Amino acid sequence: MTSFTGTRHLVRLILRRDRVRLPIWVVAITSLVAATAGAIVGLYETPQEIAGYATTADSAATRLLSGRPDGLDNTGAITAYEISATGLIAISLMVIFLVVRHTRAEEESGRAEVVRATVTGRHAATLAATVVATLASLLVGLLDTVVLVVSGLDPQGSMLHGAVLAAVGVVFTGVAAVAAQLTSSARGALGIAGAALAVMFAVRAVGDVGDNALSWCSPLGWALLAQPFGTARWWLLAPLLVFAVATAGLAAWLTAHRDAGAGLLQPRAGAPRASASLGTAGGLAWRLQRGSVYGWLTGLVLGALLLGSVGPELETMVEANPDLKEFFDLSGGDPVSAFLVTAFGLMAVAASGFAVSSVLRLRSEETAGRAESLLSTGLSRTRWASGSLTVTVLATVLAMLLVGVGAAAGYALTADDTGDVVRMTVSALVLVPGVLLLAGVAAMLVGWAPRYGSAAYALVLFAFLQSYLGSLLDLPGWVQGLSPFYHLPAMPVDDFSAAPTLVVLALAVALGALGLVGLRRRDMTG
Repeated sequence: MTSFTGTRHLVRLILRRDRVRLPIWVVAITSLVAATAGAIVGLYETPQEIAGYATTADSAATRLLSGRPDGLDNTGAITAYEISATGLIAISLMVIFLVVRHTRAEEESGRAEVVRATVTGRHAATLAATVVATLASLLVGLLDTVVLVVSGLDPQGSMLHGAVLAAVGVVFTGVAAVAAQLTSSARGALGIAGAALAVMFAVRAVGDVGDNALSWCSPLGWALLAQPFGTARWWLLAPLLVFAVATAGLAAWLTAHRDAGAGLLQPRAGAPRASASLGTAGGLAWRLQRGSVYGWLTGLVLGALLLGSVGPELETMVEANPDLKEFFDLSGGDPVSAFLVTAFGLMAVAASGFAVSSVLRLRSEETAGRAESLLSTGLSRTRWASGSLTVTVLATVLAMLLVGVGAAAGYALTADDTGDVVRMTVSALVLVPGVLLLAGVAAMLVGWAPRYGSAAYALVLFAFLQSYLGSLLDLPGWVQGLSPFYHLPAMPVDDFSAAPTLVVLALAVALGALGLVGLRRRDMTG
Protein backbone atom coordinates (compact mmCIF):
# COMPACT_ATOMS: atom_id res chain seq x y z
CA MET A 1 0.00 0.00 0.00
CA THR A 2 1.24 3.49 -0.95
CA SER A 3 0.05 7.04 -0.27
CA PHE A 4 -1.86 6.96 -3.59
CA THR A 5 -3.60 3.61 -3.20
CA GLY A 6 -7.28 3.81 -4.15
CA THR A 7 -6.93 6.89 -6.35
CA ARG A 8 -8.49 5.18 -9.38
CA HIS A 9 -11.56 4.14 -7.41
CA LEU A 10 -11.98 7.64 -5.93
CA VAL A 11 -11.77 9.15 -9.42
CA ARG A 12 -14.64 6.90 -10.49
CA LEU A 13 -16.58 7.89 -7.36
CA ILE A 14 -16.14 11.60 -8.07
CA LEU A 15 -17.25 11.15 -11.67
CA ARG A 16 -20.27 9.20 -10.47
CA ARG A 17 -21.27 11.83 -7.91
CA ASP A 18 -20.73 14.75 -10.30
CA ARG A 19 -22.30 13.09 -13.35
CA VAL A 20 -24.80 15.98 -13.58
CA ARG A 21 -22.97 18.89 -11.98
CA LEU A 22 -19.75 18.63 -13.99
CA PRO A 23 -21.35 18.33 -17.48
CA ILE A 24 -23.45 21.41 -16.70
CA TRP A 25 -20.31 23.42 -15.99
CA VAL A 26 -18.58 22.18 -19.15
CA VAL A 27 -21.59 22.76 -21.40
CA ALA A 28 -22.27 26.21 -19.91
CA ILE A 29 -18.71 27.45 -20.49
CA THR A 30 -18.58 25.99 -23.99
CA SER A 31 -22.00 27.41 -24.90
CA LEU A 32 -20.92 30.85 -23.70
CA VAL A 33 -17.86 30.73 -25.96
CA ALA A 34 -19.92 29.47 -28.90
CA ALA A 35 -22.59 32.16 -28.52
CA THR A 36 -20.03 34.94 -28.22
CA ALA A 37 -17.97 33.74 -31.18
CA GLY A 38 -21.07 33.44 -33.35
CA ALA A 39 -22.22 36.94 -32.41
CA ILE A 40 -18.79 38.51 -33.03
CA VAL A 41 -18.25 36.83 -36.40
CA GLY A 42 -21.66 38.01 -37.58
CA LEU A 43 -21.33 41.50 -36.11
CA TYR A 44 -17.86 42.51 -37.33
CA GLU A 45 -17.60 41.34 -40.94
CA THR A 46 -15.80 44.19 -42.68
CA PRO A 47 -12.42 45.86 -41.99
CA GLN A 48 -14.24 49.12 -41.26
CA GLU A 49 -16.38 47.48 -38.57
CA ILE A 50 -13.32 45.82 -37.03
CA ALA A 51 -11.43 49.13 -37.05
CA GLY A 52 -14.41 50.84 -35.42
CA TYR A 53 -14.41 48.28 -32.61
CA ALA A 54 -10.67 48.72 -32.05
CA THR A 55 -11.15 52.48 -31.85
CA THR A 56 -13.80 52.36 -29.15
CA ALA A 57 -12.50 49.34 -27.18
CA ASP A 58 -9.57 51.01 -25.43
CA SER A 59 -10.89 52.49 -22.19
CA ALA A 60 -10.28 52.08 -18.50
CA ALA A 61 -13.55 50.15 -18.19
CA THR A 62 -12.70 47.62 -20.89
CA ARG A 63 -9.14 47.23 -19.62
CA LEU A 64 -10.51 46.62 -16.14
CA LEU A 65 -12.83 43.85 -17.29
CA SER A 66 -11.07 42.34 -20.32
CA GLY A 67 -7.40 43.33 -20.29
CA ARG A 68 -5.27 45.26 -22.75
CA PRO A 69 -6.91 45.73 -26.17
CA ASP A 70 -3.81 45.02 -28.26
CA GLY A 71 -3.95 43.66 -31.80
CA LEU A 72 -7.73 43.95 -32.28
CA ASP A 73 -7.45 43.72 -36.07
CA ASN A 74 -9.44 40.53 -36.71
CA THR A 75 -12.61 38.82 -35.48
CA GLY A 76 -10.62 36.21 -33.58
CA ALA A 77 -8.87 38.85 -31.48
CA ILE A 78 -12.19 40.61 -30.82
CA THR A 79 -13.81 37.31 -29.79
CA ALA A 80 -10.94 36.49 -27.43
CA TYR A 81 -11.07 40.01 -25.97
CA GLU A 82 -14.80 39.73 -25.28
CA ILE A 83 -14.87 36.22 -23.82
CA SER A 84 -11.44 35.39 -22.35
CA ALA A 85 -11.81 37.06 -18.95
CA THR A 86 -15.27 35.57 -18.42
CA GLY A 87 -14.13 32.12 -19.50
CA LEU A 88 -11.09 32.23 -17.23
CA ILE A 89 -13.18 33.14 -14.20
CA ALA A 90 -15.79 30.49 -15.03
CA ILE A 91 -13.28 27.64 -15.35
CA SER A 92 -11.51 28.80 -12.18
CA LEU A 93 -14.75 28.66 -10.20
CA MET A 94 -15.57 25.25 -11.69
CA VAL A 95 -12.38 23.61 -10.45
CA ILE A 96 -12.41 25.45 -7.11
CA PHE A 97 -15.88 24.13 -6.28
CA LEU A 98 -14.99 20.64 -7.53
CA VAL A 99 -11.74 20.25 -5.61
CA VAL A 100 -13.05 21.68 -2.32
CA ARG A 101 -16.24 19.61 -2.57
CA HIS A 102 -14.31 16.35 -2.86
CA THR A 103 -11.53 17.11 -0.38
CA ARG A 104 -12.23 19.48 2.49
CA ALA A 105 -16.03 19.09 2.38
CA GLU A 106 -15.68 15.31 2.58
CA GLU A 107 -13.45 15.61 5.64
CA GLU A 108 -15.77 18.11 7.29
CA SER A 109 -18.79 15.83 6.86
CA GLY A 110 -16.94 12.76 8.16
CA ARG A 111 -17.32 10.76 4.95
CA ALA A 112 -13.58 10.96 4.25
CA GLU A 113 -12.87 9.19 7.54
CA VAL A 114 -15.04 6.26 6.43
CA VAL A 115 -13.22 6.10 3.09
CA ARG A 116 -9.81 6.33 4.78
CA ALA A 117 -10.76 3.35 6.95
CA THR A 118 -10.55 1.21 3.80
CA VAL A 119 -7.45 0.49 1.74
CA THR A 120 -6.89 4.12 0.74
CA GLY A 121 -3.68 6.14 0.80
CA ARG A 122 -3.24 9.51 2.49
CA HIS A 123 -2.92 11.45 -0.78
CA ALA A 124 -5.54 9.48 -2.74
CA ALA A 125 -8.45 11.87 -2.15
CA THR A 126 -6.48 15.01 -3.05
CA LEU A 127 -4.95 13.35 -6.11
CA ALA A 128 -8.32 12.04 -7.30
CA ALA A 129 -9.94 15.47 -7.06
CA THR A 130 -6.94 17.03 -8.81
CA VAL A 131 -7.08 14.46 -11.62
CA VAL A 132 -10.79 15.00 -12.25
CA ALA A 133 -10.45 18.79 -12.16
CA THR A 134 -7.49 18.63 -14.55
CA LEU A 135 -9.37 16.37 -16.95
CA ALA A 136 -12.39 18.69 -16.81
CA SER A 137 -10.13 21.67 -17.58
CA LEU A 138 -8.57 19.88 -20.54
CA LEU A 139 -12.02 18.96 -21.83
CA VAL A 140 -13.18 22.58 -21.61
CA GLY A 141 -10.02 23.71 -23.42
CA LEU A 142 -10.54 21.12 -26.16
CA LEU A 143 -14.19 22.04 -26.67
CA ASP A 144 -13.25 25.72 -26.66
CA THR A 145 -10.79 25.07 -29.48
CA VAL A 146 -13.34 23.10 -31.50
CA VAL A 147 -16.03 25.74 -31.08
CA LEU A 148 -13.73 28.57 -32.19
CA VAL A 149 -12.50 26.62 -35.22
CA VAL A 150 -16.07 25.73 -36.21
CA SER A 151 -16.93 29.44 -35.92
CA GLY A 152 -14.41 30.14 -38.66
CA LEU A 153 -11.53 31.49 -36.56
CA ASP A 154 -7.84 30.76 -37.05
CA PRO A 155 -7.05 27.16 -35.93
CA GLN A 156 -3.69 28.00 -34.34
CA GLY A 157 -5.14 30.92 -32.42
CA SER A 158 -8.07 28.73 -31.36
CA MET A 159 -5.67 26.08 -30.08
CA LEU A 160 -3.75 28.61 -28.01
CA HIS A 161 -6.98 30.07 -26.63
CA GLY A 162 -8.17 26.62 -25.54
CA ALA A 163 -4.75 25.72 -24.14
CA VAL A 164 -4.60 28.90 -22.03
CA LEU A 165 -8.13 28.28 -20.74
CA ALA A 166 -7.21 24.72 -19.73
CA ALA A 167 -3.94 25.87 -18.15
CA VAL A 168 -5.72 28.40 -15.93
CA GLY A 169 -8.11 25.63 -14.86
CA VAL A 170 -5.12 23.52 -13.82
CA VAL A 171 -3.61 26.51 -11.98
CA PHE A 172 -6.69 26.99 -9.83
CA THR A 173 -6.97 23.26 -9.29
CA GLY A 174 -3.70 23.56 -7.40
CA VAL A 175 -4.83 26.74 -5.63
CA ALA A 176 -8.01 25.01 -4.42
CA ALA A 177 -6.04 21.95 -3.29
CA VAL A 178 -3.78 24.20 -1.19
CA ALA A 179 -6.76 26.07 0.26
CA ALA A 180 -8.34 22.76 1.28
CA GLN A 181 -5.32 22.00 3.48
CA LEU A 182 -5.29 25.33 5.28
CA THR A 183 -8.69 25.38 6.97
CA SER A 184 -10.96 22.86 8.65
CA SER A 185 -14.16 23.96 6.87
CA ALA A 186 -15.25 23.78 3.26
CA ARG A 187 -16.65 27.29 3.45
CA GLY A 188 -13.29 28.59 4.67
CA ALA A 189 -11.45 26.77 1.86
CA LEU A 190 -13.79 28.27 -0.71
CA GLY A 191 -13.19 31.68 0.82
CA ILE A 192 -9.41 31.32 0.63
CA ALA A 193 -9.47 30.06 -2.97
CA GLY A 194 -11.98 32.75 -3.95
CA ALA A 195 -9.83 35.42 -2.32
CA ALA A 196 -6.82 34.17 -4.29
CA LEU A 197 -8.85 34.46 -7.50
CA ALA A 198 -9.99 37.97 -6.58
CA VAL A 199 -6.44 39.11 -5.75
CA MET A 200 -5.09 37.74 -9.01
CA PHE A 201 -7.87 39.46 -10.94
CA ALA A 202 -7.32 42.76 -9.10
CA VAL A 203 -3.55 42.71 -9.68
CA ARG A 204 -4.13 41.99 -13.36
CA ALA A 205 -6.81 44.70 -13.62
CA VAL A 206 -4.65 47.38 -11.96
CA GLY A 207 -1.77 46.49 -14.24
CA ASP A 208 -3.88 46.64 -17.38
CA VAL A 209 -5.64 49.88 -16.47
CA GLY A 210 -2.34 51.53 -15.54
CA ASP A 211 -0.50 49.85 -18.45
CA ASN A 212 2.31 48.73 -16.16
CA ALA A 213 4.20 45.56 -15.21
CA LEU A 214 1.65 44.41 -12.61
CA SER A 215 -0.16 42.51 -15.37
CA TRP A 216 2.84 40.16 -15.48
CA CYS A 217 2.52 39.39 -11.76
CA SER A 218 -0.74 37.42 -12.04
CA PRO A 219 -1.53 34.09 -13.74
CA LEU A 220 -4.69 35.71 -15.09
CA GLY A 221 -2.50 38.43 -16.56
CA TRP A 222 -0.32 35.82 -18.27
CA ALA A 223 -3.42 34.20 -19.73
CA LEU A 224 -4.77 37.43 -21.23
CA LEU A 225 -1.33 38.54 -22.47
CA ALA A 226 -1.01 35.32 -24.49
CA GLN A 227 -3.09 37.02 -27.23
CA PRO A 228 -3.90 33.87 -29.23
CA PHE A 229 -5.13 35.74 -32.32
CA GLY A 230 -2.46 38.43 -32.20
CA THR A 231 1.11 38.13 -30.90
CA ALA A 232 0.42 34.46 -29.94
CA ARG A 233 2.77 34.10 -26.97
CA TRP A 234 2.80 30.29 -26.65
CA TRP A 235 5.65 30.51 -24.16
CA LEU A 236 3.30 31.93 -21.51
CA LEU A 237 1.89 28.42 -21.10
CA ALA A 238 5.17 27.50 -19.38
CA PRO A 239 4.81 29.78 -16.30
CA LEU A 240 1.16 28.76 -15.98
CA LEU A 241 2.09 25.09 -15.86
CA VAL A 242 5.01 25.75 -13.50
CA PHE A 243 2.66 27.62 -11.16
CA ALA A 244 0.19 24.72 -11.33
CA VAL A 245 2.86 22.12 -10.55
CA ALA A 246 4.19 24.25 -7.67
CA THR A 247 0.77 24.61 -6.04
CA ALA A 248 0.04 20.89 -6.50
CA GLY A 249 3.34 20.01 -4.87
CA LEU A 250 2.62 22.42 -2.02
CA ALA A 251 -0.79 20.81 -1.50
CA ALA A 252 0.82 17.36 -1.31
CA TRP A 253 3.38 18.58 1.23
CA LEU A 254 0.70 20.24 3.36
CA THR A 255 -1.44 17.09 3.26
CA ALA A 256 1.44 15.12 4.76
CA HIS A 257 1.93 17.65 7.57
CA ARG A 258 -1.56 17.93 9.03
CA ASP A 259 -3.98 15.69 10.86
CA ALA A 260 -6.84 14.18 8.91
CA GLY A 261 -9.96 16.31 9.34
CA ALA A 262 -8.01 19.32 10.59
CA GLY A 263 -6.56 22.34 8.84
CA LEU A 264 -3.17 23.95 9.29
CA LEU A 265 -4.84 27.21 10.32
CA GLN A 266 -6.51 26.41 13.59
CA PRO A 267 -9.61 28.40 14.61
CA ARG A 268 -9.11 30.61 17.61
CA ALA A 269 -10.67 29.67 20.91
CA GLY A 270 -14.07 31.18 21.63
CA ALA A 271 -15.04 33.29 24.61
CA PRO A 272 -15.64 31.40 27.86
CA ARG A 273 -19.16 32.88 28.05
CA ALA A 274 -21.61 33.19 25.17
CA SER A 275 -23.10 36.60 24.50
CA ALA A 276 -26.81 37.15 25.01
CA SER A 277 -27.34 37.50 21.25
CA LEU A 278 -26.41 33.86 20.70
CA GLY A 279 -29.59 32.92 22.52
CA THR A 280 -31.61 34.22 19.57
CA ALA A 281 -31.98 32.76 16.09
CA GLY A 282 -30.84 35.99 14.45
CA GLY A 283 -27.82 36.35 16.71
CA LEU A 284 -26.70 32.80 16.05
CA ALA A 285 -27.15 33.26 12.29
CA TRP A 286 -25.06 36.43 12.40
CA ARG A 287 -22.34 34.67 14.39
CA LEU A 288 -22.19 31.87 11.82
CA GLN A 289 -22.16 34.18 8.81
CA ARG A 290 -20.28 37.26 9.95
CA GLY A 291 -16.96 36.12 8.46
CA SER A 292 -18.59 35.55 5.09
CA VAL A 293 -20.43 38.88 5.31
CA TYR A 294 -17.25 40.80 6.10
CA GLY A 295 -15.40 39.12 3.24
CA TRP A 296 -18.11 39.82 0.66
CA LEU A 297 -18.57 43.41 1.82
CA THR A 298 -14.84 44.08 1.59
CA GLY A 299 -14.65 42.66 -1.93
CA LEU A 300 -17.71 44.58 -3.12
CA VAL A 301 -16.53 47.89 -1.68
CA LEU A 302 -13.06 47.54 -3.22
CA GLY A 303 -14.65 46.64 -6.55
CA ALA A 304 -16.98 49.63 -6.36
CA LEU A 305 -14.10 51.99 -5.57
CA LEU A 306 -12.17 50.67 -8.54
CA LEU A 307 -15.14 50.94 -10.91
CA GLY A 308 -16.01 54.44 -9.77
CA SER A 309 -12.46 55.65 -10.23
CA VAL A 310 -12.46 54.95 -13.99
CA GLY A 311 -15.38 57.33 -14.66
CA PRO A 312 -13.30 60.44 -15.43
CA GLU A 313 -11.17 58.45 -17.88
CA LEU A 314 -14.32 57.53 -19.79
CA GLU A 315 -15.21 61.21 -20.17
CA THR A 316 -11.71 61.98 -21.44
CA MET A 317 -11.83 59.12 -23.94
CA VAL A 318 -15.19 60.23 -25.33
CA GLU A 319 -14.04 63.82 -25.70
CA ALA A 320 -11.04 62.60 -27.68
CA ASN A 321 -13.17 60.39 -29.96
CA PRO A 322 -15.67 62.41 -32.10
CA ASP A 323 -17.50 59.29 -33.34
CA LEU A 324 -18.06 58.01 -29.82
CA LYS A 325 -19.11 61.47 -28.62
CA GLU A 326 -21.67 61.68 -31.44
CA PHE A 327 -23.05 58.27 -30.45
CA PHE A 328 -23.64 59.32 -26.84
CA ASP A 329 -25.11 62.66 -27.93
CA LEU A 330 -27.64 60.88 -30.18
CA SER A 331 -28.52 58.30 -27.50
CA GLY A 332 -29.17 61.03 -24.96
CA GLY A 333 -26.91 59.44 -22.38
CA ASP A 334 -23.44 60.10 -21.04
CA PRO A 335 -20.54 57.62 -20.93
CA VAL A 336 -20.26 57.56 -17.13
CA SER A 337 -23.95 56.73 -16.67
CA ALA A 338 -23.83 54.02 -19.33
CA PHE A 339 -20.78 52.48 -17.67
CA LEU A 340 -22.38 52.62 -14.22
CA VAL A 341 -25.41 50.68 -15.46
CA THR A 342 -23.13 47.77 -16.42
CA ALA A 343 -20.90 48.15 -13.36
CA PHE A 344 -23.77 48.18 -10.86
CA GLY A 345 -25.37 45.24 -12.67
CA LEU A 346 -22.22 43.17 -12.25
CA MET A 347 -21.86 44.19 -8.60
CA ALA A 348 -25.51 43.21 -7.99
CA VAL A 349 -24.82 39.78 -9.50
CA ALA A 350 -21.83 39.43 -7.17
CA ALA A 351 -24.05 40.38 -4.22
CA SER A 352 -26.52 37.74 -5.44
CA GLY A 353 -23.81 35.12 -5.09
CA PHE A 354 -23.48 36.05 -1.42
CA ALA A 355 -27.26 36.16 -0.88
CA VAL A 356 -27.80 32.71 -2.37
CA SER A 357 -24.91 31.19 -0.41
CA SER A 358 -26.25 32.82 2.75
CA VAL A 359 -29.69 31.26 2.27
CA LEU A 360 -28.21 27.87 1.43
CA ARG A 361 -26.41 27.96 4.78
CA LEU A 362 -29.74 26.71 6.15
CA ARG A 363 -29.39 23.56 4.10
CA SER A 364 -25.78 22.96 5.11
CA GLU A 365 -26.69 23.35 8.80
CA GLU A 366 -29.49 20.84 8.28
CA THR A 367 -27.41 18.19 6.50
CA ALA A 368 -24.61 18.56 9.06
CA GLY A 369 -27.06 17.71 11.84
CA ARG A 370 -26.62 20.97 13.72
CA ALA A 371 -30.12 22.21 12.89
CA GLU A 372 -31.61 19.10 14.49
CA SER A 373 -29.95 19.96 17.79
CA LEU A 374 -31.32 23.50 17.69
CA LEU A 375 -34.83 22.45 16.75
CA SER A 376 -34.93 19.91 19.59
CA THR A 377 -35.17 22.92 21.92
CA GLY A 378 -38.00 25.45 22.00
CA LEU A 379 -36.80 27.02 18.74
CA SER A 380 -39.32 26.62 15.92
CA ARG A 381 -38.39 26.01 12.32
CA THR A 382 -39.88 29.35 11.25
CA ARG A 383 -37.86 31.33 13.80
CA TRP A 384 -34.70 29.39 12.98
CA ALA A 385 -34.99 30.04 9.23
CA SER A 386 -36.23 33.61 9.67
CA GLY A 387 -33.14 34.51 11.68
CA SER A 388 -30.87 33.43 8.84
CA LEU A 389 -33.02 35.11 6.17
CA THR A 390 -32.99 38.35 8.17
CA VAL A 391 -29.18 38.36 8.13
CA THR A 392 -29.29 37.75 4.37
CA VAL A 393 -31.67 40.66 3.72
CA LEU A 394 -29.85 43.15 5.94
CA ALA A 395 -26.43 42.21 4.57
CA THR A 396 -27.74 42.50 0.99
CA VAL A 397 -29.12 46.01 1.57
CA LEU A 398 -25.89 47.06 3.30
CA ALA A 399 -23.80 45.58 0.47
CA MET A 400 -25.60 47.49 -2.29
CA LEU A 401 -25.58 50.66 -0.19
CA LEU A 402 -21.82 50.40 0.18
CA VAL A 403 -21.47 49.62 -3.54
CA GLY A 404 -23.20 52.91 -4.39
CA VAL A 405 -21.21 54.89 -1.83
CA GLY A 406 -17.96 53.19 -2.86
CA ALA A 407 -18.50 53.96 -6.55
CA ALA A 408 -19.32 57.58 -5.71
CA ALA A 409 -16.22 57.83 -3.51
CA GLY A 410 -14.00 56.39 -6.24
CA TYR A 411 -15.41 58.85 -8.76
CA ALA A 412 -15.07 61.77 -6.35
CA LEU A 413 -11.43 60.96 -5.58
CA THR A 414 -10.44 60.93 -9.26
CA ALA A 415 -12.77 63.63 -10.63
CA ASP A 416 -12.85 65.91 -7.58
CA ASP A 417 -16.65 65.95 -7.85
CA THR A 418 -18.86 64.93 -4.92
CA GLY A 419 -22.18 65.81 -6.53
CA ASP A 420 -23.07 62.27 -7.66
CA VAL A 421 -23.13 60.51 -4.29
CA VAL A 422 -26.93 60.39 -4.01
CA ARG A 423 -27.43 59.44 -7.67
CA MET A 424 -24.97 56.54 -7.55
CA THR A 425 -26.22 55.30 -4.20
CA VAL A 426 -29.84 55.21 -5.35
CA SER A 427 -28.79 53.55 -8.63
CA ALA A 428 -27.20 50.73 -6.66
CA LEU A 429 -30.00 50.37 -4.11
CA VAL A 430 -32.66 50.03 -6.82
CA LEU A 431 -31.12 46.64 -7.69
CA VAL A 432 -31.68 45.23 -4.19
CA PRO A 433 -35.08 43.65 -5.11
CA GLY A 434 -33.38 41.67 -7.89
CA VAL A 435 -30.78 40.30 -5.46
CA LEU A 436 -33.50 39.41 -2.95
CA LEU A 437 -35.53 37.65 -5.65
CA LEU A 438 -32.63 35.29 -6.37
CA ALA A 439 -32.28 34.74 -2.61
CA GLY A 440 -36.03 34.04 -2.49
CA VAL A 441 -35.63 31.36 -5.16
CA ALA A 442 -32.93 29.74 -3.03
CA ALA A 443 -35.22 29.88 0.03
CA MET A 444 -38.07 28.31 -1.92
CA LEU A 445 -35.81 25.47 -3.07
CA VAL A 446 -34.54 24.88 0.48
CA GLY A 447 -38.14 24.63 1.66
CA TRP A 448 -39.62 22.44 -1.06
CA ALA A 449 -36.75 20.81 -2.99
CA PRO A 450 -33.70 20.93 -0.70
CA ARG A 451 -31.68 18.50 -2.82
CA TYR A 452 -31.75 21.02 -5.67
CA GLY A 453 -30.97 24.13 -3.64
CA SER A 454 -27.70 24.69 -5.50
CA ALA A 455 -29.72 25.20 -8.69
CA ALA A 456 -30.21 28.80 -7.53
CA TYR A 457 -26.61 29.42 -8.58
CA ALA A 458 -27.67 28.71 -12.17
CA LEU A 459 -29.92 31.76 -12.02
CA VAL A 460 -27.04 33.84 -10.66
CA LEU A 461 -24.89 32.69 -13.58
CA PHE A 462 -27.65 33.56 -16.06
CA ALA A 463 -28.07 36.99 -14.48
CA PHE A 464 -24.35 37.55 -14.96
CA LEU A 465 -24.55 36.59 -18.63
CA GLN A 466 -27.56 38.84 -19.15
CA SER A 467 -25.87 41.79 -17.45
CA TYR A 468 -22.45 41.37 -19.07
CA LEU A 469 -23.17 39.89 -22.50
CA GLY A 470 -26.90 40.42 -23.01
CA SER A 471 -26.57 43.03 -25.75
CA LEU A 472 -23.75 41.15 -27.48
CA LEU A 473 -25.57 37.80 -27.53
CA ASP A 474 -28.76 39.53 -28.73
CA LEU A 475 -30.97 37.29 -26.60
CA PRO A 476 -34.75 37.47 -27.06
CA GLY A 477 -36.59 39.66 -24.61
CA TRP A 478 -38.38 36.78 -22.90
CA VAL A 479 -35.04 35.03 -22.31
CA GLN A 480 -33.43 38.15 -20.84
CA GLY A 481 -36.57 38.58 -18.74
CA LEU A 482 -35.59 35.46 -16.76
CA SER A 483 -33.07 37.69 -14.99
CA PRO A 484 -34.76 39.85 -12.32
CA PHE A 485 -32.37 42.72 -13.05
CA TYR A 486 -33.73 42.98 -16.59
CA HIS A 487 -37.03 44.35 -15.23
CA LEU A 488 -35.54 46.93 -12.87
CA PRO A 489 -34.86 50.52 -13.99
CA ALA A 490 -31.36 50.90 -15.45
CA MET A 491 -30.35 53.85 -13.32
CA PRO A 492 -28.70 56.33 -13.67
CA VAL A 493 -29.48 56.25 -17.43
CA ASP A 494 -33.22 55.62 -16.89
CA ASP A 495 -35.50 57.33 -14.40
CA PHE A 496 -36.70 55.45 -11.35
CA SER A 497 -39.89 53.43 -11.88
CA ALA A 498 -41.72 52.21 -8.79
CA ALA A 499 -43.99 49.61 -10.43
CA PRO A 500 -41.39 47.04 -11.62
CA THR A 501 -39.31 47.56 -8.49
CA LEU A 502 -42.27 46.82 -6.21
CA VAL A 503 -43.34 43.81 -8.31
CA VAL A 504 -39.87 42.23 -8.12
CA LEU A 505 -39.71 42.95 -4.38
CA ALA A 506 -43.14 41.40 -3.85
CA LEU A 507 -42.08 38.27 -5.73
CA ALA A 508 -38.98 38.04 -3.54
CA VAL A 509 -41.06 38.25 -0.35
CA ALA A 510 -43.56 35.71 -1.70
CA LEU A 511 -40.84 33.20 -2.58
CA GLY A 512 -39.23 33.60 0.83
CA ALA A 513 -42.57 33.05 2.56
CA LEU A 514 -43.24 30.03 0.34
CA GLY A 515 -39.90 28.60 1.35
CA LEU A 516 -40.77 28.94 5.04
CA VAL A 517 -44.06 27.13 4.45
CA GLY A 518 -42.27 24.27 2.72
CA LEU A 519 -39.69 24.04 5.49
CA ARG A 520 -42.46 23.67 8.07
CA ARG A 521 -44.22 20.92 6.10
CA ARG A 522 -41.37 18.63 5.06
CA ASP A 523 -39.20 16.23 7.04
CA MET A 524 -35.81 17.47 8.20
CA THR A 525 -32.65 15.67 7.11
CA GLY A 526 -30.90 14.14 10.09
